[in-house]
Amino acid sequence: MVHAFIMVKTAAGKSERLLAEIGDLESITDAHIVAGNYDIIAEVDTPEVYDVLQTVSTDLQALDGVTDTKTYIAMG
Repeated sequence: MVHAFIMVKTAAGKSERLLAEIGDLESITDAHIVAGNYDIIAEVDTPEVYDVLQTVSTDLQALDGVTDTKTYIAMG
């Protein structure tokens, strides 16, 4: 199992709506609005690293209002 953290920047005023949409994605296990350089941090659990890529590039980045993402794979 691969556990990763995805940092998400959103367009102004879109964080709350996107939090709900991100939380509804199948492989997302948790998501929170945060203060800092990014607006939302999402956690994902997938069988393979490739599935993390699929979740980010196909599902998450396709959401209206997502402007940038950065993914961190947990090492332990």
